Amino acid sequence: MYVPFDTLPAHSRIWIYQSNRKFSESEELEITEATKAFLEDWSAHGQSLEASFQIVYNRFIIIAVNQDVQAATGCSIDASVQFIQALEQKYSIDLLDKMNVTFKLGEHIAHKSLIDFKKMAKEKAVSANTIVFNNLVNTIGEWEEFWEVPASESWHSRFF
Repeated sequence: MYVPFDTLPAHSRIWIYQSNRKFSESEELEITEATKAFLEDWSAHGQSLEASFQIVYNRFIIIAVNQDVQAATGCSIDASVQFIQALEQKYSIDLLDKMNVTFKLGEHIAHKSLIDFKKMAKEKAVSANTIVFNNLVNTIGEWEEFWEVPASESWHSRFF
């Protein structure tokens, strides 16, 4: 069952899917409608999941589940990945490749392969102070505190 994102507790589990490009305005509207419809019917073992999502920076889809009500299970997580894969195909975007890094260059959001990001670090085009998106966070609380952080405070620190 879909609920407003801000009603979920801070310990709700999240999954972050970053796009390799910014969504157009019409794409974001369509993705919003499709995601809301998916979450409205999302369930685990026949039990409705209390879930929500946000689209951030026209690029990230963040799906959250209140595990106090019903925990997401293997089958329900598989269903969400299939939904994300359908979005990838429909919009010709990449949402599942974990070998990419998204970071801020001033006000611009940049998206590079891990190899290119390492090269940029070596060439000092990015630094330990560069704001990166740490998509390894697991809860809304972690997302709010540790998602947009200097590279020195995330797994990206190994490149500096």
